[in-house]
Amino acid sequence: MKPEPSPANRALQAAQSALAAEHAAAYGYGVIGARAGAARAAEAREAYGGHLARRDALARTVRGMGGSPRAAEAAYALPFEVRGPADAERLAAEIEDRVAGAYSDLVRASDGRLRREAADALSAAAVRAARWRGVGVAFPGLTERADRAPTS
Repeated sequence: MKPEPSPANRALQAAQSALAAEHAAAYGYGVIGARAGAARAAEAREAYGGHLARRDALARTVRGMGGSPRAAEAAYALPFEVRGPADAERLAAEIEDRVAGAYSDLVRASDGRLRREAADALSAAAVRAARWRGVGVAFPGLTERADRAPTS
């Protein structure tokens, strides 16, 4: 039987996953910025900058926890082709949902300052997703899990 990871190891793993989500978000916003309509270009740039800042903060956090920050991939597969502004908005909402999911895991795995920072990041991602989508979700960060939940 495989032993349960320690709370510190769970927090480090969750921080690494959130860092990976931020790397992917930064990549995705590069695509979004190129395809977003003029009316939403500033919003895309602001979100991109926010993800870069959180990425850098998470890298410092991972180092502070004794880990080696996960590096960004050279490229990321997009969930669908982004042909124009509507696709860019849909991609932005999906990216924010994925980021919220990663931070939801970090909230659950951490405590203290890191938990508060993760909760703030979860909230920010949920707000951005709602803005891009035009509507919010009841439990941000849990959307992906709900989609896979078994039904009776």
